[in-house]
Amino acid sequence: MPSIYLQHPVHGNKIATMDMEADFDEQNGWTRYNPDTPSTVEEVASEADVAPIARRGRRKKTEESVETPMPDFLAPQSDEGE
Repeated sequence: MPSIYLQHPVHGNKIATMDMEADFDEQNGWTRYNPDTPSTVEEVASEADVAPIARRGRRKKTEESVETPMPDFLAPQSDEGE
């Protein structure tokens, strides 16, 4: 079973298994490509051009603890029926 590789600028890559499927996909904007052939336009950024990744630290804990009021439905209930 032949594998036909197709790519689309919006939808990405896919593999068609029949020529009829590939022909239909080409009518809808897909183009065939060969994955074994290297692309002619390869953009390789040198290490000097790449900006270092900024590391994100943890949020500092405050000295004061902030107490939030407990909602009524979570507060302990007393038995008034007895």
